[in-house]
Amino acid sequence: MNFLLETLRLILFTIYYPVEALIKLFIPPKMKDVSGEIVLITGAGSGIGRLMALEFASLDVSLVLWDINEDGLKETARQLKEKGALTVYYYQCDCSDRAVVYKVADQVKNEIGDVTILINNAGIVSGKKFMETPDALIEKTLRVNAMSHFWTYKAFLPTMIAKNHGHLVSVASSAGLIGVNGLADYCASKFAAVGFAESVALELTAEGKDGVKTTIVCPYFINTGMFDGCGTKWPRLLPILKPDYVAKRIVSGILSDQVYILLPWSLYILLAVKCLVPHKQSVILGMYFGAFNFMDAFKGREKKQD
Repeated sequence: MNFLLETLRLILFTIYYPVEALIKLFIPPKMKDVSGEIVLITGAGSGIGRLMALEFASLDVSLVLWDINEDGLKETARQLKEKGALTVYYYQCDCSDRAVVYKVADQVKNEIGDVTILINNAGIVSGKKFMETPDALIEKTLRVNAMSHFWTYKAFLPTMIAKNHGHLVSVASSAGLIGVNGLADYCASKFAAVGFAESVALELTAEGKDGVKTTIVCPYFINTGMFDGCGTKWPRLLPILKPDYVAKRIVSGILSDQVYILLPWSLYILLAVKCLVPHKQSVILGMYFGAFNFMDAFKGREKKQD
């Protein structure tokens, strides 16, 4: 294809896709049928992981729950049964340990079948300044929040590619899009998760695997206990998010094959502004929105593994 034709193609799609996106704002998205799918959720023993599982409970899927906290898994399974979920399995799994991830993944494939919707949700936060964070805790944060995605993709993606069917979901964070004072290790892990998910999505596109969908979720602070103590300067613009709302939006985004989910809506604007304004102005904006003080009163939950 020569330069003229490629340029013409670029111009046409540059006009078409924004118009398509604008139209979709006013038309309810078509929800796909996920009955019969095998849905694996990491970090399902509490928080958003548990709530997403509860959202899937009525959708006739087989739910596979992973968490390092076995008691939390049992409680999630109990709530799912109460809500009418027909098929629920749970496995204790330390997602920071590659060997354990591969071992438990093999158990799932042998005992249940091929995972078709993979939701990487497990996460931890240290809440410490970079120079105050022990090396071991930095490594742990990166392994749980980012490296675990590599291992779960390696375990379950090959079958999705072979069948050209599946859905990869990365529950990252707004801290994976914009750096935050006091969250250096956490931001690094979430930037890695976003970059990894985007890159794999492009690989799938390049290989013509349009049946394997991807969704990247980047929420602001969620009131699950993980970021207890953190505040927000302007709650109308950047509210602390309600867990039920976030879980519903994620599952809705999965069912409608939404590629990016940024919560709240103001993050779309902030991200665009970050890319357009000079660095010094972005620093001033960060001060205005309180990004320098989000973590000042951080407490977190006593047990930080989701």
